[in-house]
Amino acid sequence: MQIKEVDADSSIQAEEVNYYSEGHLCKGYIAYDAKMKGKLPVVIIVHEWWGLNEYARSRARRIAALGYFAFAADLFGDGKLGKDPEEARALTSRYYAHPENTLKPIEDAITKAGDFPQADISKAGAMGYCFGGYVVVNAAKLGAPLKAVVSFHGRLVGVEAKKNLLKAKILICQGADDSLVPEADQVAFRKSMDSINADYTFISYPGAKHAYTNPEVTELGQKFNMPIAYNAAADFASWEDMKLIFHTVLK
Repeated sequence: MQIKEVDADSSIQAEEVNYYSEGHLCKGYIAYDAKMKGKLPVVIIVHEWWGLNEYARSRARRIAALGYFAFAADLFGDGKLGKDPEEARALTSRYYAHPENTLKPIEDAITKAGDFPQADISKAGAMGYCFGGYVVVNAAKLGAPLKAVVSFHGRLVGVEAKKNLLKAKILICQGADDSLVPEADQVAFRKSMDSINADYTFISYPGAKHAYTNPEVTELGQKFNMPIAYNAAADFASWEDMKLIFHTVLK
């Protein structure tokens, strides 16, 4: 089952927004339901290593339809996109090589979201896909002011979890057949989180490969000879699991 997009005649308002992060101009994207009254909990969305493209924007609109103020962050600056794995690898290298760099972009996105009257940044969560999952989990471990974090098929390496910094409840949505996230990394992640009694849930979806939530990745996998593929069942199930944690923690 593929997740349905927002209807064209819906009350979802969406637009690109400029903001600054670490001195660089970034082009984010916000979405919210104009029919809803009062301030809305915030969900920061971080894109795959391809950048803040239409897929990431579509997920922001879906989050908005659930009653949140969605803010899709631009981690590469100026709306840059990677057209192939080499460009994407170059754009993400500063974060993968130095996971401590994940904190400031998330803090800056939350701050910018706070400029909008519809947003309640005291109730902030974050979600990310592939690279974005790596970013939001590491930002949470570094002390980002987040109450809930969801990683979809994200890498599980990075900084060690520390009890005095980690504030968020974490959900890991992992493809059981994801060859890009080795079993050793999964075991090490669980061990690290267990060592501080972190509040986390780790779900593996049978038959799901890396990037299983994106309907376009099967074609990209074939084009670039990468072990990535869309899995409709895992996409649907992980979205439902995400909805539950955000509804429980943020509402």
